[in-house]
Amino acid sequence: MDDTKPILIAGLGNPGAAYARNRHNVGFMAVDALAGRDADWKKEKNSLISKQSKIIFAKPQTFMNLSGGAVQSLMTFYKIPLENVIVIHDDMDIKLGDVRTKVGGGSAGHNGIKSIDAAIGPEYQRIRIGVGHPRDFDSPIPPRDWVLDNFSDEELKLVNDVIKKIPDMD
Repeated sequence: MDDTKPILIAGLGNPGAAYARNRHNVGFMAVDALAGRDADWKKEKNSLISKQSKIIFAKPQTFMNLSGGAVQSLMTFYKIPLENVIVIHDDMDIKLGDVRTKVGGGSAGHNGIKSIDAAIGPEYQRIRIGVGHPRDFDSPIPPRDWVLDNFSDEELKLVNDVIKKIPDMD
């Protein structure tokens, strides 16, 4: 991380109230929590952003599958190096209530990550929040529908608890 440059923390999700509780929107949920209740959000470069000191919190408003363009625009405008980009997103291969970090790697079929990889390359930091896979719940729902389904109240509590752990992660 280059301490002399801004840090971009982009949470992935889909814009609009209809998607607010979707599993796919856990990145937006995390960025909202990290930015805090008093965050001042404004539209810039196809994202909602909140600037707080050297940290730029972002929620791309391009829909999940086109997130890369919004992230790249913010990086270019604010001169943010790749090493200072953190993307928070849902991951079906991680158990609900768990969170993991990594730098780089594949997309595991996640279209938002594919879009970002295509726009800026894959070597950015990722915070992956587990949303579980439908097979873990003996659910017949196809994975693409699973991520667009809402969290139950119980699941949302688990997710909010894991989001609270993010600031303490290395």
